[in-house]
Amino acid sequence: MPVAEGKNVQQTVELLTRKLEMLGAEKQGTFCVDCETYHTAASTLGSQGQAGKLMYVMHNSEYPLSCFALFENGPCLIADTNFDVLMVKLKGFFQSAKASKIETRGTRYQYCDFLVKVGTVTMGPSARGISVEVEYGPCVVANDCWNLLLEFLQSFLGSHIPGAPAVFGNRHDAVYSPADTMVQYMELFNKIRKQQQVPVSGIR
Repeated sequence: MPVAEGKNVQQTVELLTRKLEMLGAEKQGTFCVDCETYHTAASTLGSQGQAGKLMYVMHNSEYPLSCFALFENGPCLIADTNFDVLMVKLKGFFQSAKASKIETRGTRYQYCDFLVKVGTVTMGPSARGISVEVEYGPCVVANDCWNLLLEFLQSFLGSHIPGAPAVFGNRHDAVYSPADTMVQYMELFNKIRKQQQVPVSGIR
């Protein structure tokens, strides 16, 4: 979601949450999604000049007992929270990238069958952008309800509606899973890392 003209990140988040509350959405607690980047250790690359691989270790407060490990354009591993301990033991293979932690925190809203999460994306102490996640509870095949999602999004995002997420590309009729959400957060965080200002929204 782009920052509103003449406003900062926090003011834009407040604007969005006010719109949701005016629609009749009710607060349902808070949420947090965080991501730490790891790169393959130099000792494992050999002398071929291979490019190191990046792995993103993520947590989502909606799934408190799980940890997600994602490779860019690769698989998503879902493990229990002890995976963080395993990463410490694998430091000979994967090393944490310096100052790579990025997270989004905010408020969850329920509006009829929609769950909406509006968050402030931060890296270190600074706010870098805004995330918006929308879930339509009764439907498990995202393509079946995409038009309904767009119509709902328009009611509080106006013209800032994104195209269908890339994660749906080859999986038109697939059942939506938590891994699909985490892939979208990984893509959102990577866009934000590459930008100073953040005209980006993350949506499912």
